[in-house]
This record gives sequence, structure tokens and C-alpha cells, in this order.
Amino acid sequence: MAEFQYRVITPEGKEKKGTMEGKSIEQVTGVLKAQKNVILSVSEASLMSRDINFSLGGRVSARDYSIFCRQFVSIISAGVSIINALEMMRDQTENRTLKKALGEVYEDVSKGESMAGAMKKHSKVFPSMLCNMVEAGEASGSMEVAFERMAVQFEKENKLKQSVKKAMIYPIVLLVVMVGVLFLMMIWVIPNFMGMFAELDTELPPITQAVVNMSDFVIAKWWLILLVVAAAIALFKAYAASPSGKFVLGGIALKIPVFGKLQTKSECARLGRTLCTLLGAGVPMMDAIEITGRSMENVHYKKAMMDAKDQVMRGMALSRPLKTCGLFPPMVVHMVSIGEETGNIETMLENVANYYEDDVQVATEQVMALMEPMIIVVMAIVVGVLIMAIMQPMLTLYESIG
Repeated sequence: MAEFQYRVITPEGKEKKGTMEGKSIEQVTGVLKAQKNVILSVSEASLMSRDINFSLGGRVSARDYSIFCRQFVSIISAGVSIINALEMMRDQTENRTLKKALGEVYEDVSKGESMAGAMKKHSKVFPSMLCNMVEAGEASGSMEVAFERMAVQFEKENKLKQSVKKAMIYPIVLLVVMVGVLFLMMIWVIPNFMGMFAELDTELPPITQAVVNMSDFVIAKWWLILLVVAAAIALFKAYAASPSGKFVLGGIALKIPVFGKLQTKSECARLGRTLCTLLGAGVPMMDAIEITGRSMENVHYKKAMMDAKDQVMRGMALSRPLKTCGLFPPMVVHMVSIGEETGNIETMLENVANYYEDDVQVATEQVMALMEPMIIVVMAIVVGVLIMAIMQPMLTLYESIG
């Protein structure tokens, strides 16, 4: 399968550019025409214009899912049967885990099993949300709509994650540089001055003596430092993976200034987008709430959604438990309440998702912009203390000579 780049005018009259995999230009052109696009150009993608995908191993990313859903929609929109579409997706998917799972789904569907049932056998590969959407699509005969909605869902999720990762690159680089500079000075710069300090034959200033002692310890016990750090990381991960650890750390995360609000906004965006997508595809309310709860990252929000499911089952409106749990902002509660009163909850949830997705992106950029100067200031203080520790004995020597 080759990758082709295209430029079309959509049925809505908007120009759209993108890439698509296919056997030939003619096949890609046929798929695009089947979607009622006006073809402007289709050509084989060059090396520079190809989408970069690093998830070739075992993990299936949101980007992999969005590409799968988008291409599956394109194929079945062109009149290709589900079985043939699965075969084509199996052959052209690059992610090995997804490729293997699609191969087994293809075999099961070829034997007469439903696509949703076949996908549910691979719960570690296909999210429950995707499986339920496919099941709803099969029941209503609208598979294209189901996969189109999921493509949008995964694209939004991937965009949100990528914006956070992109914003964090520079602060992480600064932290790595700071730690590197600190260790370099401890194992190389400070020892070079030790001989000169010894020749002074005077008592070193407290700050200098402390830095020298620290340098001696780092040089002599570097292996112990690495061992302690590795053990601390391992213990923290083990605790964070435990039920009690998730609950405690989840609560702490929500109380951290700035970052707590950022996580709240992120969970609100996930609530709106996921619940809107599921309800729009015809998934029952109880199942939609449960799937949305499982998609939440913070355990407190997971518990809040599961409690909300229980209360909705007893006849209570969804907005009530969302309000009483105290985790969701008033705007979310009001929007859901209005949607329930007007019978237009999907539109209200979509508005919530759009608002908080944009808010998360802006807030993330602001937080990272705030962190950058803070890290630089900390780096300057650390390096400044080390330089002062080196220079103070030298200045004392010059004063005594003078």
C-alpha cells in the first residue's frame, strides 16, 4: 500500500488536504469521489509530506485509531463490504498490535460473527467505546456514521494529548539540562578546585565545605544515588498503580494549584466529547455513562461517573449527581441540565466538549509558559550557589594577599 496526498473540495464547499493509503491513484480517487468530493489533485506522497507515526510497536495510540476509523469510513463509503474493508485495513495498518487484532476480527466476521462481537474479544486493543459504537452502528445500519463519529473522537483526543506533549518538551529539556549541569559541576568542576582549596590551609566557608562534601559523596556513591532514585521511582509507580495510591494521588492532583484546574478542565472535555459521541450513535444512557466513566483518567472522576450511573438508574437526572459530587464546574452542570430539560443533551454536551477542549489547550500553553521562566530561575540559583561556593575561598585568598 502506498500513501497518497490529496486536495479536494468537500460537499460543504470547503477545501481539504490530507493523506490516504491505497493501492493506486485510481483507487484513492474513487474513494474520494464516493464521498462526493470534488477532486483537485491526487498524487503519491513524498517523504517530507507523509504523516509521521512512531507507534509501530505494541501500543495503539489515539492517532492509530483515528486513522483506522477515517480510512474505514472511506472504504465502506465507496461501496466495499465490511469483510473486504477489514481485509484491506488489515493489510495496510502499520501498527503490529492493531494489525494482528484486525486479522483475527476479519477471520471471525468471515465466519458470520458480528463485527462488534469480534472486536470485543480483543478488549485490550479496541476500546469499549469503539466496540459499543460499532454495535450501535450495526443495529441501526449506520456503520459509516458510527466510524465517522469515532474518527472525530479520536482526532480530538489525539490533538489534546499532542498539544500537552508539545508544550511540555521545552520545560523537560530545561530540567534535564539543569540536572546535567549540576552533576557535571559536582564530578568535574568542583574536584578541579579541591587541590587549590587544600593549599589555602585555611578553614573553608560553610557553603564551600558543604559543596565539597556533596561532590565527594556524588563521586564516591554515584551508584547508590542511581539505585535510590530507581527504587524511589519503582515504589512510586507501584503505589500509584494500587487502588489506595490512585485515590490519594488523584485527590492530591486535583488540589495542586493551576495543575488541578487543568486536570478538571481536561476531564470535563472528555466527559462532553465521549458522552456526546456515544449518545449520538444510539448507545443507551446507562452504557454511555459507564463507558465515559471508564475513560476518565482521575479515579475520583471515575467514581463520580459510576455513582452517577447508579443514581440515573434510579430515575434521577444526570445533572443532579454531577452537581452533588462537587467535581464538575457549574457550567457543566447547567449545560447538562438544560440539555435534559430541552431534550437536546447531545448538543449541550458537544458545546461543553468544544469549550473545554479549547480551554485546556490555552491553559496548557499558559502553564508551560509560566514553568519555563521558573525552571530557568531555579537553574540560575543552583548554578549561582555553586559558583559562589567556588569563588568565595578565592576572594578570601586575594583579600589576604592584598
